[in-house]
Amino acid sequence: MTIFDSIILGIIEGITEFLPISSTGHMIIASQWLGIAKTDTNQAFEVIIQVAAILAVIANYKEKFHPKYFSLWVKVAVAFLPIGIIGFLMSDIVKALFSVAIVGIMFIIGGIIFIAVERFYKEEECPTTDVNDVSMKQALWIGFAQIFALIPGTSRAGSTIIGAMLVGLNRKTCAEFSFLLGLPVLAAASGYDLLKHYQDFTSSDFINLAVGFVTSFIVAYFVIKWFIKFLAKFTFVGFGIYRIIFGLILLAMAWG
Repeated sequence: MTIFDSIILGIIEGITEFLPISSTGHMIIASQWLGIAKTDTNQAFEVIIQVAAILAVIANYKEKFHPKYFSLWVKVAVAFLPIGIIGFLMSDIVKALFSVAIVGIMFIIGGIIFIAVERFYKEEECPTTDVNDVSMKQALWIGFAQIFALIPGTSRAGSTIIGAMLVGLNRKTCAEFSFLLGLPVLAAASGYDLLKHYQDFTSSDFINLAVGFVTSFIVAYFVIKWFIKFLAKFTFVGFGIYRIIFGLILLAMAWG
């Protein structure tokens, strides 16, 4: 892996981790385009740039770590429980599901769901317009929706946002709760992977790791800010269309 590869992958991770378009499919395309093999070291690299994306959320929402927001984090923890339990119990089954074809199919299904939900969604009627006002019941339902993210290509952000829309959160609040919920989910997944792959890091990889880490953090930091501004004016329909097109590209790769 070169420094150029590290920058490209860092940019892709930073853009896709918190948007409802799944980072998995984009990493598949990027790795094939760059000719990057699926070695343990390269998988460890992907974990490191994912950690950078987590830190970007913390940097954007550092005020939420004040003790007065304790109840909000209790709700985030409750929302994390379903995927934490199911993911732990079914990790081997989830890994067996992975294939480019399945990722492509889930991209398309997710895109159709976004377009369909937006067709009937009325933001002006949503009772919850602030992330601090999310109820325990809403948090739990969002947590159950997040379980679908275990299927490769579904998108963790996408599944949580759809779940949030269905329980009455406006678009901005959907995105913000999804960002915060990403912290325990990604921290658990990244921590587990780091324990498995820490021995794969060598001193010669340090520069690539550092470049990828910094790139991912910077890009994710600004993408989070942009996404919130975007949702003030637009819907998720564009993401749905994008998912369908990208899913078709993945299927063409898998079956071509």
